[in-house]
Parts: sequence; C-alpha cells; structure tokens
Amino acid sequence: MALRSTLDAEARRADILETARTAGAVSLESAAERYEVHQMTVRRDFEALERSGLVRRVRGGIVPALADPFSLRRSQHRAAKERIARKILPLLPNGGSVGFDASTTVCLLAELLPPSAALTVVTNGLVAFDALAKLPDVRAYLTGGEREEHNLSLVGSLTEQAFGTFHLECAVTSAMGVHAQTGTSESTLAQAAVKSAMSAATDHLILAIDASKLQSHSRVRALAPAGIDTLVTELDPDDARLDPFRGVVGEIR
Repeated sequence: MALRSTLDAEARRADILETARTAGAVSLESAAERYEVHQMTVRRDFEALERSGLVRRVRGGIVPALADPFSLRRSQHRAAKERIARKILPLLPNGGSVGFDASTTVCLLAELLPPSAALTVVTNGLVAFDALAKLPDVRAYLTGGEREEHNLSLVGSLTEQAFGTFHLECAVTSAMGVHAQTGTSESTLAQAAVKSAMSAATDHLILAIDASKLQSHSRVRALAPAGIDTLVTELDPDDARLDPFRGVVGEIR
C-alpha cells in the first residue's frame, strides 16, 4: 500500500532506511511507487541517506551501510530526543513501577535518570537495561524474548508476557510514526505487539516522539490515539503542528 505523497522528507527517509535494513535493499522504482513521489525525489532521498553514511548506492537502489543501526539512529534528532527525555523525567512516579520500550529516545531517558531515581523499571531494551543497571536505587527487569538486532531489543511472546506480569504506573514508548486519526505505527508486527502489551499493562501511557514523525505512518498499526495519555515532543505544547492531536490524546507536553 502506498504511503501519502505528503509525507515529509525526514519521515520518508526514515522509513526508506528502515525498509532497507529490514528488507536488505530498496529499489528506486519501488520507493517512488510506495511514497507516490517522482523518482527524482527518491534519488534525492537516497543521496541524503548516503551522505549521512546510512546507506550505500547500488545499481537501481540502495543497501544499508555496514554499521550499527541503533547507534546511527541514536545520533538522529539528538537534541530533540534529549529535550523530550528531560520533559518526561518529572512525569515518572517516584518509587513507582514503569515500563520502558527499546527506542533510542527512551534509551536516552534511561541514561538521563539521576542517581537518586527510585524506580522499578521493566524494559525490552538491551541498551536501556544496561543504563538502568548502573543506578543504585533502580530495580531493573529485562524481559525475555527473541533478540532483534536492529533495535537491540527483545520481542515475541515472552516479551509480551513479561510486560503483562507487572502492574505499571506508567509506560514510556516511542514509535516509527503517529497520526491523529490512526494512532502509532511500527515497522514490524513484533514491535507493534510489544507496544500493545506495554499499553495493556500500564495505567498511564506516555508517547515520546519527535516532531518529524507527527502525522506520518509506518507499515503496521500499533496504538490507538485514545490510548495515548500523554504525548511528549520537543515542541512547545502550543505549537500548531500539534493541533491535530488536541482532544484526541489525553494531554500534550
């Protein structure tokens, strides 16, 4: 199914990169058809991704560069992710139980927790778990599951069951995209299932997402808009780009 041609360049390139990493390659022709844009537009996307060192150009398309994809994604929109993480810190319940997903934004949140943080945290993120394990007053639990190399995360039925074992006061998750009408979306069914399990286990769901992903879709639907209790972006809450979400999600920070 083709994506909207109005998908902005940043979100489109992120999805192209995700597709290249999961499928192993993206052709010029298939990308132009998928995003309903001219092939010249896709060529510019390919060139931008190549300049960033994320892909290599091959005849007729691109293939992912041989690099750690999680580290590369951590470097994208770094300032926005840090602002989001700092806005979430005061929302975490002191002494409470929380769920963290494996996203780069939530990983940064784990790394920014102060040494005095007193929390019980359940996560499927391998990098986030390592950061949490260094904090003396944080009781960290790593879910079981199958290792997913691209996100350095655990997924599958064991992961979903692990989140369901806990009663979480809040859970913090990100997404590949979020749309006011259809909610969040992910690149794989496995990731979408984990996000759904987190949502079912928590009293309060926080969606941490940078502005480049607003009003965009990825391949698999995950969380309904009504299930998002707090939407946190790097934007000022009064920013017009957040208007479609007013009255749709619980609150905007």
